[in-house]
Parts: sequence; C-alpha cells; structure tokens
Amino acid sequence: MKAVVLVSGGMDSATLLFHVVKTLGYDEIYALSYEYGQKHNRELVSAAWQCAQLTEVIETKVLDISVYGEITAGASALTDENIKVPALDAISESDLDQPPTYVPNRNMVMLSLAAAFAESRDCDVIFYGAQAHDQYGYWDCTTEFVERINNVFTLNRKNKIRIEAPFAKMKKSDELKLGLDLGVDYSQTWSCYRGAEKACGECPTCIERLQAFKEAGITDPLEYE
Repeated sequence: MKAVVLVSGGMDSATLLFHVVKTLGYDEIYALSYEYGQKHNRELVSAAWQCAQLTEVIETKVLDISVYGEITAGASALTDENIKVPALDAISESDLDQPPTYVPNRNMVMLSLAAAFAESRDCDVIFYGAQAHDQYGYWDCTTEFVERINNVFTLNRKNKIRIEAPFAKMKKSDELKLGLDLGVDYSQTWSCYRGAEKACGECPTCIERLQAFKEAGITDPLEYE
C-alpha cells in the first residue's frame, strides 16, 4: 500500500504520518515537505526527524518553492517579514475565519504539486493534515475544499489521485491522544508560527497546541518564552 503524506513537522502532520502507517497500514510512504518562504521553516527539521522514525518512509523530499514568499508578500504574516505574526487574542473576531496567518492558496498549490509527485511514484492517494481549528479557520482546510479538489482530480484520464484529510473534523486534543497512542514524540514537532528559538506561546497555532495538551491532561514538552 503506497501513499504520499505531506509532512510539515507540526503536530497534525506528525500524527498523520504515524496514523497512515500504524493505523491504516500503508507500508510504502513518500513524504513531501515544502520550503515556501515560511518564517518558521525550522519545522522542516522536525519533519525530517519524524520521517526518520518509520522504516515505511522510503523517500523524503523537500520541495523548494520559497518564491511563494515573494508571491504572497504583503498578504500573509507567515511569509512577509514586515508583517508580525499576531497573538491569537489580538485578531479581531471578524478576521478569525481568515486570519493574517493565512497564506493565499497555499494548500491548493501544495496539493497540486503533491498530485504530480504522487503520479510519478505510482501512488493514488495523498494524505494531508487539515484539522478542524477550534478558534479560527482556513477555507483550504475544510472538508468542502477536499471534496472539490478531489472532483478536479477525477478529470485525470489515467491516474485518479485522491486527497484524504482524516483529521478535518477532529479536535486537536483528540488528535493528540491518538498520536500519543501511536508513539509520536511531540517534543520533536514544531508549531509556533514565529519560528524563534523557543515557541512564543501566544500565536494562533501555539494557543491551539497548548489548549490541546491541557485538554488531554498532559504537559507540552516544548519550551516556551
């Protein structure tokens, strides 16, 4: 059983990688990560570490699309050095459905490249770690987005690639519990959007991570400022 898995190095993708191998039984994994000009590109170190823990991962590739940072300059706090990554409580309620940490069309681009990668590796399924954010959301992490992009991929006349996002409706705390049962080492994951030496503890993804650990009754192994 072959699959492409998008591995960013965060909690969601690390859990997904182990879930695809240990729960779903895929035994030939092609792991794909992206350098897209993100401030927190240290996550790629975590991605490589997680992939190295599973013998089922037979190829790990990092695609350099850092030009994406130039394309999205002025539009995303993740890729523009002049836009500060905000604390979650500093984001207005009206912006929570598409906060400053949204990167325009990122997931569409990444999944399109992943589809080309999957075809070249004779895989028909791509897994990515879209997760039902508890306090904010992105349109390209929804089940509707997955359904529609899969509809596009059905136009392929020979290789019918499909996207699977098994955590799209799952709370992060439930995902964490699943990962712990599967043996994921969360000290070797990175979530903070600011990408400093220590996690900030206040950006949207840090808050979600800390809340997940709190709900699970476990101490987060990462160091925070």
